[in-house]
Amino acid sequence: MKKNTVDDYLNNGIYGTPEIKGAERKVFLGTIRERIEIALTNGQVMKSTTYKEIESAMKQAKNTKLLLNGNIAYSYLSKYIKLANQHNIPFSLVQDSDSKNPMGLVLTHDVAINKENIFVEDDTFKQAKQS
Repeated sequence: MKKNTVDDYLNNGIYGTPEIKGAERKVFLGTIRERIEIALTNGQVMKSTTYKEIESAMKQAKNTKLLLNGNIAYSYLSKYIKLANQHNIPFSLVQDSDSKNPMGLVLTHDVAINKENIFVEDDTFKQAKQS
């Protein structure tokens, strides 16, 4: 195992501790893809109704946490917050300075589950993917 040097301590103090998969965490509201149960884009979250797939995942998946993009208006997020409360799932609003984050909602685990298809693929998702 590598022993830390003075330079390592100085770099950590100046730049912060290196983060594993930092770019991926930025896209997925602070988590990594291998932990995600299901995810929605911003446009999908802003639809007037909730997605049945989200409620189904909340019912079936245990020990999950809901991450919501804090740059989206609360009026759009509130329906998913109510769903999370109904299923006793903790939630967090992730406020990132990068308002161009494509993800609006992520239902995540604390451990890796490596689910292959994590997106609800509808017309709104396809439009976001093309952008």
